[in-house]
Amino acid sequence: MNESAAPLAILASGAVAPAPLPTGTVPAASAAGHLELSGDAAGGHCRGEGMIPVPAGVRVWLPNGVTDMRRGMNGLALQVQQGLGRDPHAGDLYVFRGKRGDLVKILWHDGLGMSLYAKRLERGRFVWPAPVDGAVAISPAQLGYMLEGIDWRHPQQTWRPSTAG
Repeated sequence: MNESAAPLAILASGAVAPAPLPTGTVPAASAAGHLELSGDAAGGHCRGEGMIPVPAGVRVWLPNGVTDMRRGMNGLALQVQQGLGRDPHAGDLYVFRGKRGDLVKILWHDGLGMSLYAKRLERGRFVWPAPVDGAVAISPAQLGYMLEGIDWRHPQQTWRPSTAG
């Protein structure tokens, strides 16, 4: 995969965001055409949390069914390999949801190593597709909606007034 991905930093809130760069440095992610899965990717407002720089064209898979959220990186990679028959090291994103529906884990191999990201909603549940065999593919933009707690199947744009008076 691309070796110029921006370094990540874990914020105090537990969110993942690009690490600060030295003054005057241009981020490699913007020069390499990376996609940031955040509120901006979904057309929302970015609050600086949940940003994962992912190369454009990456596939996002939602394995169907319920996943044991006690599983870590190796257990989820094994689930991808054995349950889906896919290579977890190919660079695709795999998003897993637990039984309660308020927690997702994202497994991603960037070419250098495996990463495991987690997001828990304070209120509500992540929208998940109806059970079918295998996995459902969604776009990175739809994943951005999902991570913001928006129904990625039918996103609704909020009406904004054009004038203040």
